[in-house]
Amino acid sequence: MGSQACAAARALVASAHRITVLTGAGVSTDSGIPDFRGPDGLWTRDADAGLGASIDSYVSDPAVRRLSWRAKLDSPVWTAKPNAAHKALVELERSGRLRTVITQNIDGLHQKAGSDPHRVLELHGTLHATVCLSCGATGPMRDAVKRVAEGEEDPDCLRCRGILKSATVSFGQHLDGEVLRRARLAVLDCDVLLVAGTSLSVQPAAGLVPLAAKAGAQVLICNAEPTPYDDVAAVVLHEPVGEVLPDLSSVPPSGGGRFSSWGDPSTWS
Repeated sequence: MGSQACAAARALVASAHRITVLTGAGVSTDSGIPDFRGPDGLWTRDADAGLGASIDSYVSDPAVRRLSWRAKLDSPVWTAKPNAAHKALVELERSGRLRTVITQNIDGLHQKAGSDPHRVLELHGTLHATVCLSCGATGPMRDAVKRVAEGEEDPDCLRCRGILKSATVSFGQHLDGEVLRRARLAVLDCDVLLVAGTSLSVQPAAGLVPLAAKAGAQVLICNAEPTPYDDVAAVVLHEPVGEVLPDLSSVPPSGGGRFSSWGDPSTWS
């Protein structure tokens, strides 16, 4: 990275005391997991591929559920390995500056790379678990996928026979309120918000960016395509995240300066 914007990005990271990171699908593409809305994204190539992402379609149409479960059999998530971007964030955490990773990804690769699970907030849930839409029972996804591999096209809940679904947040479902509260606190409690590999087109995740900016954080956006929030960022990089994040994680802290937290928004009057 040799541009003026890249130099500004390095300076931001060097001066940061508390970094919060917001990641999206672009962070995992180098691990063989396609993104959704990019030029070669899953939904860009196949408009019907997103049907299973709608909770209404999933609940009302058994055919959609069958397609969704069949797709899980061959999901690249099961064999994906963390890439340089995931590992770079682990190094940034070990430097003591990265406090929280907020991710829209459901693949678990941040934790697999070595990120402290307590520092990773999975806004959209995880593909590695299942939940019953009737009784709320949860379980490992591997058990459900095994049932599909053995011939069940639409495995149901073994406790109540309700509809079984991955523990991910589909369109039409609300995010976990506590996870969202912690994510908002994390962007208020940072001096730099590093946004990597997300188009910032899905709310409420995208709304974390202007929230951080209004609270005084410097926003650094790295994404292949422009985002709706580039204008609130201090620095925007249209560079591969697999190259940018390792470079930024290697920047030593400059020291100096002071940082004051805004505190827990639930205590504001």
